[in-house]
Amino acid sequence: MSRYILASLFALAACAKSAPAESEPPQVETQDANAETGEPRLLEYEVVETYPHDPAAFTQGLFVHDGKLYESTGRYRTSSLRQVNLETGDPVQVRNLPARYFGEGATPIGDKIVMVTWRSQTGFVFDLKTFKPLKSFTYSGEGWGLTDNDEKLFLSDGSPVIRIMDPDTLQKTGDFTVTYGGRPLARLNELEWIDGLIWANVWQSDRIMMIDPASGRVVSQIDLTGLFPAEARNAPQDDVLNGIAYDADSGRIFVTGKNWPNLFEIRLVDPQ
Repeated sequence: MSRYILASLFALAACAKSAPAESEPPQVETQDANAETGEPRLLEYEVVETYPHDPAAFTQGLFVHDGKLYESTGRYRTSSLRQVNLETGDPVQVRNLPARYFGEGATPIGDKIVMVTWRSQTGFVFDLKTFKPLKSFTYSGEGWGLTDNDEKLFLSDGSPVIRIMDPDTLQKTGDFTVTYGGRPLARLNELEWIDGLIWANVWQSDRIMMIDPASGRVVSQIDLTGLFPAEARNAPQDDVLNGIAYDADSGRIFVTGKNWPNLFEIRLVDPQ
């Protein structure tokens, strides 16, 4: 990766937030491409299929559970949790948040869905099947992305730090700092747990980082520039890449962006 691209990436990170065959994806090795600089490997990918996506959905979280696609959306007065028909992009079930909340990431835990909000320091727990609100909880700072590994919740807040939370008590139990080539990497947004790594969107970047939660290091990355070109977006600064969903049963990976008209199924390409 050129010094210019790397410098640009860290310049962004320094700013504040305003009909495919089912197959297993190639295993991501946690070895750096450059042992001296520690720069993460740039992985290749291909688009398997393109699906419709609601262009009014300001995507904050995306996940697959039991073969069904779910999405959380943001902005005040329009935030929601929804189950989505993959083939049509239409909502199947929707729970709107109160107007004062700006919705952010969401993830399933058992028979529940946990969802966070941006600056309200408030999260919600919903019944997975009915979307009935079960309870709320509080946390300090902002909420951006949320994922889990069945045992722990992982919360991003726009900083280089990912918080670890207990899925039962919803209280913080630890944290770790994400680094790229030895330097803290901020603007971590939507998160997804895939085969032992945390995949993370970087806000206002077209790259997805793959993070080793044991060390915090970004070990690999994907550059999705051109997947939905900036010039095709209604608001390039806002309509950014955000949303990663993994179907563990089929190995399928889905990505989209805020207010994008399409959702894409992608597959990592084995270089061999």
